Amino acid sequence: MRFRLALLSLLALLAAGCGGDDDQAVTTTVVQTTTATPTSSVPEEAPAVVTLYFLRDGKVAPVQRGIVTGPAIGTATVRELLKGPSADDEGFKTAIPAGAELESLAIDNGVASLDLSRPLSSATALAQVVYTLTQFPTVKRVEVGGKASGRKAFEAQTPAILIETPLPNETVQSGFEVRGTANTFEATFNYELKDAAGKVIAKNFVTATSGSGTRGTFRFVVPYKISKPQPGTLVAFEISAADGSRTHTVAVPLRLE
Repeated sequence: MRFRLALLSLLALLAAGCGGDDDQAVTTTVVQTTTATPTSSVPEEAPAVVTLYFLRDGKVAPVQRGIVTGPAIGTATVRELLKGPSADDEGFKTAIPAGAELESLAIDNGVASLDLSRPLSSATALAQVVYTLTQFPTVKRVEVGGKASGRKAFEAQTPAILIETPLPNETVQSGFEVRGTANTFEATFNYELKDAAGKVIAKNFVTATSGSGTRGTFRFVVPYKISKPQPGTLVAFEISAADGSRTHTVAVPLRLE
């Protein structure tokens, strides 16, 4: 009798132990299923908006692109840059040789190393590639032909006032933020926001973090009032200390809401 009771107790303990393993397996399965559910509903290649740097008046200037890409967003972005400006990029050009193709791109320790099927024969073309790739936080410098360079190496190819946000034809609302870099006299410049009729609906002056030979960053907001959505233009310019004329003017077309 005692032997039977002991045997029954042992069987009960074994059953309880197996039950625990089954519960853990079920829990793991549920967790895996729950984790996998949202992933399976997302396409393998999701659209992303990136910035491409072409040329306007011989200086780098950004435009936005919506591209379909997977994890290799750097590769997809460079390939889009190599296509050159589209019909919508009015006034933009490229110094990158026509027909150039990306052969390889590797990013390691903040340096993006790439090989193209055609050499970049000008500093302006290289500036386009460097500016485009360094928009990504994992890239600080770009290596082409065994030489690595960052944005500072291309001051001559960068406009005195470079607006990087908002980008051309972007839709904005009152209080939108403007960001970029500038190298102007005493780090100051002015801006105006014009409506569809060309009327100035907002204006002010801006002070960057540095200037007079050293490029600095800037950030400011633009409040405005309009009666209905319409095209507009953000104009930034430096006032000449010599004669008060406008210099280094840059205009960004926008959609105002």
